[in-house]
Amino acid sequence: MKKYISLIFIFGFLFFFQSCASQGSSDPKTVDAMVNSQDFTFYAQRANPTNYDVINVMNSIPNAPASRILDLNGNYTVELRNNVVEVVLPYFGRLFTASTFGGGNDKTSYRFTSKDFGITKTQNKKGNWVVRIKPNDVSNVDEMIIEVYKNGKAFVSMRSNDRQPITYDGYVSKNEEKK
Repeated sequence: MKKYISLIFIFGFLFFFQSCASQGSSDPKTVDAMVNSQDFTFYAQRANPTNYDVINVMNSIPNAPASRILDLNGNYTVELRNNVVEVVLPYFGRLFTASTFGGGNDKTSYRFTSKDFGITKTQNKKGNWVVRIKPNDVSNVDEMIIEVYKNGKAFVSMRSNDRQPITYDGYVSKNEEKK
């Protein structure tokens, strides 16, 4: 009986790690096609603030992990579709301009839709893509850099005129059909 229990435990353990490893992983050809067509969505899994005040506050919370990474549990995305960029990302850091908190969090987070933007794509020797997006119709965002790796993992860096930079880790996926 102990033999069967240990065998079931081992298979369960292997199945768990196999399913974790396949999450957010894609075929390199699929990733190339998504980036070339400029039709993909970045799903943020973690935020990496650069402000040490935020990091010190996070480290002072009891029973909190001693890292500067924040796990995101929501649907935070950067969606590139049909010459439109839709961004919904949280922000943790210092704002350099005063912002009112009365009208929701659209002033303190990155929530915008851009239809007028410049985009450049380059691919390095390893096959990773670097997509630079410069929105012209959004006043506070200077540039977004999306680095997409061959396995579908991605890294987004946001540079703004009115706040400290922040980065996000996650993965890219094909856009879902909207009804």
